[in-house]
Amino acid sequence: MRKIAIINQKGGTAKTTTAVNLAAALAHHDRKVLLIDMDPQGNLATWFDVVPRKSLYHVLIDETTTPQECIVPVRERIDLLPSTKTAAQAELILTGLPGRERVLSRKLAHLPNYDFVLLDCPPSLNLLNQNAIVYATEAFIPVSMDYLALVGVKQILENLKMVREILEHPIEVSLVIPTFYDGRNRKSREVLEKLELHFNGKVTEPIRANVRLAEAASHHKTIFEYDPSSYGARDYMRLAERVLSDPLSTNGYTSCEAQVIHP
Repeated sequence: MRKIAIINQKGGTAKTTTAVNLAAALAHHDRKVLLIDMDPQGNLATWFDVVPRKSLYHVLIDETTTPQECIVPVRERIDLLPSTKTAAQAELILTGLPGRERVLSRKLAHLPNYDFVLLDCPPSLNLLNQNAIVYATEAFIPVSMDYLALVGVKQILENLKMVREILEHPIEVSLVIPTFYDGRNRKSREVLEKLELHFNGKVTEPIRANVRLAEAASHHKTIFEYDPSSYGARDYMRLAERVLSDPLSTNGYTSCEAQVIHP
């Protein structure tokens, strides 16, 4: 089971869009996927038009609740552990507890069999994100084609290094995913070149700017349900194929860590 945190310290980099559509593409390849929403905004439940009865809050705080009681099927081969605004309350409750960064790992230790667990992380360094990072063994970093997103990449590399050293949890950046790419735009080309310079072989082909991706969310559909012939559908299917053909390496994080990214 591959456990992947989809994370960037900057908002608006298509983390949720990537989580949803990568899950759908993996499911198309007969992989069973669990989506975990780590964000109190609860965007994944909104996307799939789910009103949770129990959520991430209950997994983290209620010792009598099992993850299976909170997980809901949203598509064939795709399940969701949803989040709501109560997740912010969970973070406050966990703050004073010993081992607070490992609560999610402990509660999910006996999950049913999934091929992939994708964690959609909020754009901040908070205790929920720390729990996600300590549970995951890989990080995917979506990066929108603007220079502030590069700042978010630098911050997340520093945070992952901290988790490796202080919490003694091995996690590496497996893939960097350029999003909102427009090849006609010089800024897009420059940011992509900078990513390829600093992330040795880990940058995927870009997810092109495509309004159909945003429209799919408003219709509570994956891009493959909404417009399977769109650029967005083709790009996310290609990303899934890269994920399936490119298993986690054992030394990739070091090559990322060695570089300092200057936007």
